[in-house]
Amino acid sequence: MSVQYIWGTGRRKTSVARVRVKPGAGEFKVNGRAFDEFFQTDAVRVVAKGPLKATGAADRFDVFANVTGGGPVGQAGAVRLGVARALLKADATLEPALREGGFLTRDARMKERKKYGQRGARRRFQFSKR
Repeated sequence: MSVQYIWGTGRRKTSVARVRVKPGAGEFKVNGRAFDEFFQTDAVRVVAKGPLKATGAADRFDVFANVTGGGPVGQAGAVRLGVARALLKADATLEPALREGGFLTRDARMKERKKYGQRGARRRFQFSKR
C-alpha cells in the first residue's frame, strides 16, 4: 500500500514550493536535504516552520518540500504557504489557527518589471537639457 501524501503549493516573490505532507514523526526535508542544512539562518527557519508551530502539528506530520527560484527568504515564504495549505487539506480543524497567524494569505509583493525606454522599473535615463 502506498503512502498518501497531501499536496500544497506555495509561492512568494519568484519562488515556488511544492510541499507534500504525510502523517509521521516530524521529519522535514527541503530539496532532499535536511531542513536545518537547507535553511541556514534562524530567521528563515522560523518563517518556514511557522504553520507547524502555530498548529502544534510539528511532531504529527512529515514534510517534504521542493523549492525553486528566488533566494532564501522567498523560498522560506513559499514553503510556509505550501505547508499551511497542505495542513489545511490534511486537517480542517487547524484552519482557525492558520488563519489567525496569517499563514493562508499569499504575499503578493513581486519585483516590478522593467519598462521600455527606462533604465529600470522606475529609474529613468539621465535628462539632458542641452
